Amino acid sequence: MMKKKIFNIFLVLLIIFSSAGCKKYLDLNDNPNTVDQPPINGLLAYATFNTAVNQFRVSQFTSYFVQYLANPGSGGATDTYQEVDYSGTWGRLYDVMANITDMEKLAIEQGSSEHLGVAKVLMAINLSTTVDAWGSVPYSQAFTGESLTPAYDTGEQIYPQILQMLDEAIVELEKTDSKVNLEPGSDFIHGGSREKWIKTAYAMKARLLNHYSKDASYNPAAILTALSSAYTSNADDAQVTSFKDRNPWAGIALNDSLLVLNGWLSEQIIDHMNGTSYSIVDPRLPRMASKTITNTYKGTPNGGGNVGNASNTVIDESRLRRSTFYASENAPLFIITYPETKFIEAEAALRSNNPTVAYAAYLEGIRAHMDKVGVAAADRDAYLAEPSVAPGQSGLTINLIMKEKYVAMFLSPEAWVDARRYNYQYKDFSLPMNAALSEYIRRVTYPSTETTRNRENVPAVQVTDRIFWDK
Repeated sequence: MMKKKIFNIFLVLLIIFSSAGCKKYLDLNDNPNTVDQPPINGLLAYATFNTAVNQFRVSQFTSYFVQYLANPGSGGATDTYQEVDYSGTWGRLYDVMANITDMEKLAIEQGSSEHLGVAKVLMAINLSTTVDAWGSVPYSQAFTGESLTPAYDTGEQIYPQILQMLDEAIVELEKTDSKVNLEPGSDFIHGGSREKWIKTAYAMKARLLNHYSKDASYNPAAILTALSSAYTSNADDAQVTSFKDRNPWAGIALNDSLLVLNGWLSEQIIDHMNGTSYSIVDPRLPRMASKTITNTYKGTPNGGGNVGNASNTVIDESRLRRSTFYASENAPLFIITYPETKFIEAEAALRSNNPTVAYAAYLEGIRAHMDKVGVAAADRDAYLAEPSVAPGQSGLTINLIMKEKYVAMFLSPEAWVDARRYNYQYKDFSLPMNAALSEYIRRVTYPSTETTRNRENVPAVQVTDRIFWDK
């Protein structure tokens, strides 16, 4: 109840601040009723909450690309790589970044190193998410207030700036003389903890540096250095746990139970965990998926729709349900987690020929994720004792790391980055049925809001064109 009361206190503020941000190229008209200078902790509340929700918004399409979810009808547009207009998601990302820009300016004016540091971390999260989905995007001219048709910056240009802003964030957050402090109730991610924000900055730095795994500039030592100052347990995760009504994935599950069909689990993730693709049943499966009417776990093939014996209104295939971990009413909405950092560490250490560190991090990533979703200790330990899961450090491979990370990143948009870096090489992974392409999707096309309003600057791309770090 206390969390909902806190949320309700700021709900009105969130509504006000969503229209009170910088009047950038997304804002075509001045509104005399908006707040010209909202309080800095109100901006913090809006930005932290909606940064997490933006992860959900992007995952609503990326989860189909990585085959966590599948459309219950055959030939679903997202499942089959058809060009879909994601103007709403694009707009929300830029709306949040505009408000973050306001928070950063206000932090400088008020001498708040704490808010300035957090603003830089939040911008890094939202901006990298946007780049990872679309590639080149407006940035250098997007938040100056000078143009409604800003130029596009390439991902290659933006990523070093994101890494620099994370370094700058760490410097600001390490200061102890901020004139304005983070208000715990306004910080929906870390409750005002500078220490946790510093860890998140380092975690994000490691994540982004790991995206360069296909490039000659890949630097595993830099990744491991960043991780040494990042998360040390699940308690450090960047996440939001307070909602007006419920976690948005719980909203998806509720809608499906009311026959607004959505949240069906893909055949790929179910077979990855139910003993079909591998010889072992993953004990996390009951915590992530519902059983069918026949008391089994069965996924829906992407692009194929319901293949059960009954109609779509009968639970003959596994779905998100509010009884499961990720779709429960008050489930955390994750941005970046401790298990993810351990799998990043495992990959970077293995690529730098340090199998001892890699193996320990790999096992800890599995253990931490199982603890997070509520697997019983006995089941967790039995899984970790299986030779196919724990072959010893000499048997550790990138394939094993990515196999386990695929499960731990469930419903995260970062999973699509991993799939592309890994060239979709998960066991039994295949193109969706009725796919519009003969190869896997690598990016999404620009939204109609951009091709209409900013046509002269929008790059010409196809969904098979690769993001710079994917080449």
